[in-house]
Amino acid sequence: MPSVFSERFRAAFAPPRYLAPPLSGIDISTSGVKVVRLTMGPYGLMLRHYAQVRLPLGVFTDGEIIDRAAIIEALITSTHATGISNANVSLSESKAYLFETSASGNIKSEWRVGIEQHLDELVPLPPLETAFDIVGVGRQENGDESVVGVGFAARMVDETLSVFDQAHIPVRALEEETFAMARALLPIGDRSTTLIIDVGKTTTKMTIVTNRIPRFATTIGIGGHALTLAVQKHFGVTEEEARKVKAERGIVSTAGNEDYLAAMFSTVSAIRDEISRRLSYWQEKEATNGSHPPVSRAILAGGNASLRGLPEYLEGALGIPVTAGDVFVNLASRDTWIPALDYTESLAYATAVGLALREHIPFYGE
Repeated sequence: MPSVFSERFRAAFAPPRYLAPPLSGIDISTSGVKVVRLTMGPYGLMLRHYAQVRLPLGVFTDGEIIDRAAIIEALITSTHATGISNANVSLSESKAYLFETSASGNIKSEWRVGIEQHLDELVPLPPLETAFDIVGVGRQENGDESVVGVGFAARMVDETLSVFDQAHIPVRALEEETFAMARALLPIGDRSTTLIIDVGKTTTKMTIVTNRIPRFATTIGIGGHALTLAVQKHFGVTEEEARKVKAERGIVSTAGNEDYLAAMFSTVSAIRDEISRRLSYWQEKEATNGSHPPVSRAILAGGNASLRGLPEYLEGALGIPVTAGDVFVNLASRDTWIPALDYTESLAYATAVGLALREHIPFYGE
């Protein structure tokens, strides 16, 4: 890895201790830039500020920054609105390479040295063009550490840092979005094997986590916008009107709703089938070799996770309990505060909340 990039990489992934934890997260996705700022109250963490700047389609596509100027403007607007001066920042799962391996040594720096020697076997990129981060997940019988890692093209990391530099927002840490989402949605101490389904605007991302750490992640190229377009085509209405109809009707069966549901199911069934196929592979694989427990439940998040009837529809197909997530589960009890962010809207902020919690809830091995 080139020395100049290496310095920037360390600054992004391993910040100096003298910087105070920001408790701030910035998530860039196809739909927009989402920012949250947490604060410590008398009973625990609370949401202090949040903001979202929506992005037109094509500005951020398939995990790539396409329109730098639009992203920079959105970053400046959202951080000014929330009073954020530095933050933890997301990297897209669609451009990430998740891997598992083992490494000798007792600390993270020692594990990295060993992994660098065979990085090309774990990430399908030239080693000199790869940035990666790791987390330890437990000792093996032979004394080595089991490690989960994630790799990115170095140019993508550089591009992200460059945009934040231009927006004059210091980046404390970069983190792949599924790690942040797991941190937000799973309670501290939850060691279950859980499927997280993030239903976004143009994609649906599924992540299987064990002990709150992602072990499998993939992106399905269908999201909530396809459902909006189905409603728009069926009723011949504007996109804004279609979103309202989708929110009101969901996929709940009611009298006289048959034609509408047929239009919706033509899309949502494709999402269901892709999730089911990938989940079945995991369940059958783990039942055979026993390397990980089978998935016991699913949690929905993302901007389209609140679609009426979706949890019940997926539960019937997947054969496991499916519920909508709670992005504030690791904050102070709601008996002591009331979030200003509406629950339905909050589901789109799971990654941003998880990023803000990064210093507060570290993974094992960090």
